[in-house]
Amino acid sequence: MLHYRLIHGIGRSGDISAVQPKAAGSSLLNKLTNSVVLDIIKLAGVRTVTNCFVVPMATGMSLTLCFLTLRHKRPKAKYIIWPRIDQKSCFKSMITAGFEPVVIENVLEGDELRTDIEAVEAKIKALGAENILCVHSTTSCFAPRVPDRLEELAVICANYDIPHIVNNAYGVQSSKCMHLIQQGARVGRIDAFVQSLDKNFMVPVGGAIIAGFNESFVQEISKMYPGRASASPSLDVLITLLSLGASGYKQLLKERKEMFSYLSSELKKLADNHNERLLDTPHNPISLAMSLKNLDENNDAAVTQLGSMLFTRQVSGARVVPCGSVQTVNNYTFKGFMSHANDYPCAYLNAASAIGIKKQDVDVFLKRLDKCLKTSRKEAKKEKSVNEISNSNTGTERLED
Repeated sequence: MLHYRLIHGIGRSGDISAVQPKAAGSSLLNKLTNSVVLDIIKLAGVRTVTNCFVVPMATGMSLTLCFLTLRHKRPKAKYIIWPRIDQKSCFKSMITAGFEPVVIENVLEGDELRTDIEAVEAKIKALGAENILCVHSTTSCFAPRVPDRLEELAVICANYDIPHIVNNAYGVQSSKCMHLIQQGARVGRIDAFVQSLDKNFMVPVGGAIIAGFNESFVQEISKMYPGRASASPSLDVLITLLSLGASGYKQLLKERKEMFSYLSSELKKLADNHNERLLDTPHNPISLAMSLKNLDENNDAAVTQLGSMLFTRQVSGARVVPCGSVQTVNNYTFKGFMSHANDYPCAYLNAASAIGIKKQDVDVFLKRLDKCLKTSRKEAKKEKSVNEISNSNTGTERLED
């Protein structure tokens, strides 16, 4: 019954947001969903947003749609300035649109990886503002990477008349991320920001929201989408938000923030018990990172093994990042891939507090992580002992010879 009388989908051939007279119900649903979502974005902290629409594509392809829309405004441009974040879809969104990403390495401040503002401005001057399609920044990310310095980037974009697209994939659930976008738009320039439906509204993967502060530009993006589109993501998020109501969604945001504090304090205790430490990343409001120095020193393979152990114990949200891994994405080689830097000082484990998380989820995660760390340490010691015995036997054989 989910799609009963709604098989037409949304939009018309020339505009995904347009009303289709032959499909009054689907058109009404589309308009209603976009209005409700706009209200939620304002409620979450970006109060001056003027327009948005739900698009039946995940964040990466939605970013591509934004870049393709800018192509018509800046026909000479071929570069996109991108402060590095090790997530493949962000990088591929620029490649797919036909542009050349200019990767700006992050700077290490304490444990945090932060935006190198000076390097961004230097690269703009070197390439020429007219040759740059936009600056592509990020709010939500895995620690120790923290949200980009959006206000400073927005001011640079305004000064050089360069568009600014923000990847806000997880950001609606974070008042801090939404505040950064609001402030960036207030002091400088932000043309559009994109957020995922599944990550912020607990619906199936396959939808995103493209929003902005210039109503006509957001309409241009919606007209860039070729043909009609599936109504499923719009229907999913509308049902979810109507069932929650504004008060229900605000309560989820409040609980998520409380669980972040709880996860942070409990993960720090666990790290101390294992002679590790919770990395100090106060600018990241969603993700945390715990060092894995001891595991890394005992056995190079132990770090990745820990990730496998957690996954087989149904801990799918945590992410283990070893040192020095190399990954090539579309002919561009990233050193230290997944750590957002060429040479981050240590291996680490990520854990995040996402919308919908409960205290029991945190407790179960910490219990399983504790067991996995103990097992990993035992296995590492056992392997070390075997190696020592083997080396000792080899030495005895040499003496006998």
